Amino acid sequence: MDSRLKTASLLAAGVIIPDQITKAVIQQKYALWETDPVIPGFFNMAHVLNKGAAFGFLNNPDSNWQVWFFVAVTVLAVGFISYLLATADPGDRFFIWGLGLVLGGALGNFIDRIRFGHVVDFLDFHVGGYHWPAFNVADIAITCGAFSVIVSMYMKNRREHKTETRRSGTGG
Repeated sequence: MDSRLKTASLLAAGVIIPDQITKAVIQQKYALWETDPVIPGFFNMAHVLNKGAAFGFLNNPDSNWQVWFFVAVTVLAVGFISYLLATADPGDRFFIWGLGLVLGGALGNFIDRIRFGHVVDFLDFHVGGYHWPAFNVADIAITCGAFSVIVSMYMKNRREHKTETRRSGTGG
């Protein structure tokens, strides 16, 4: 197996396993819509359902189109991530790690959509009067992975720009 694919696959598995375990624990420990204040006024454990994307985007519990829409989006995303991995510079670990995290998060939520028709979310934060939509381990991985990919692409662009500037500055 190619080292890029192996690295990304291991990272994806390292996301999917704790994601699915934590969701199973939440489903066993808490009734649906139950909230347990861990740090009152700031952080709750909760058992909520999300038919939309990360952090409740496009969540409408009274509709089913989101489930199949996000199943299709995930299939396309997995294909695109596979392409990016196959063409990535093997030395760009930050990029490969980011793709592995996004892949694991996408597949973790994909499993929920296929099994239950929704995603299980449980990390629930409040800051002052603001309530951030509940999320899960897969959402954290997607966010961190996307950040890693963006930073990697930015750094690669900067390196290429510096190299090009040096070349043009030396008369070549």
